[in-house]
Amino acid sequence: MFQKIPQISIVDSNTLAAIGLKGILQSIIPMMSVEIFSSTEELMNAQPDKFYHYFVSSEMIGQNKDFYLKNIRKTILLTKSTTDIDKQYTGFHYLYIDKKEKELLKSLLWLEQMAHSEGRHLPPTHFTKHKQILSDREAEVMSLIVKGMINKEIADKLHIGLSTVITHRRNIMEKLHVKSVSALTIYAVINGYVNINDI
Repeated sequence: MFQKIPQISIVDSNTLAAIGLKGILQSIIPMMSVEIFSSTEELMNAQPDKFYHYFVSSEMIGQNKDFYLKNIRKTILLTKSTTDIDKQYTGFHYLYIDKKEKELLKSLLWLEQMAHSEGRHLPPTHFTKHKQILSDREAEVMSLIVKGMINKEIADKLHIGLSTVITHRRNIMEKLHVKSVSALTIYAVINGYVNINDI
C-alpha cells in the first residue's frame, strides 16, 4: 500500500512570506507537499497530525502555545531576531528568517540535512535519488559556482578557458532547469555534490 505524499505546513499571517518559504521548501524537499495556513485554527481544522513539520511565526506560537508545545518536535519557530527566542520559546527548533538570501538558504538546507538527508524519516516510496544528469566536468564547475567562485577563478582552478566555463555554466543551468545560483545551491547540496559547510 502506497503512503500519501509527506506534508509540511506553514502557519503565518504574512501570506507573501509564507509563499516565498513554500517555494524554497519545495525546492529543498521536492518529495514533500507544502500547505499554507494563516492561523493555527486553520491548521487544526486540516488534520494537523498529517504534517511532518509546522513552520510557524512566533506570533502564532505565542497565541497558541499549548498546541505547539504538544507538537514541539515537529514545530519550527520562524523568528526575525534572537530577542524572540526567550524563555517562552525554550525547546523549540527555530529558523532566523531576517537574513540575507544565501544565509537563509543555508539555514534551511541545514534543517533538511539534519532531519531528512537521503530521505531519512520519510516514506521510502517517495524518496528517489536524482539520476546523474551532469557530466563529471559540469559537476566540478557547479560545485565551484556554489562555493562562490566567479568564472575566472573557476577557469584558473580547472585550467580551462573562460569561454569553456561560461559554456559549462549555461549547460548546467539548462540541464537542471534552474535560473539562479540559489536554486543551483539547493540542487548541489541535496544531491551530495557539495557539503553544506562549503557554501
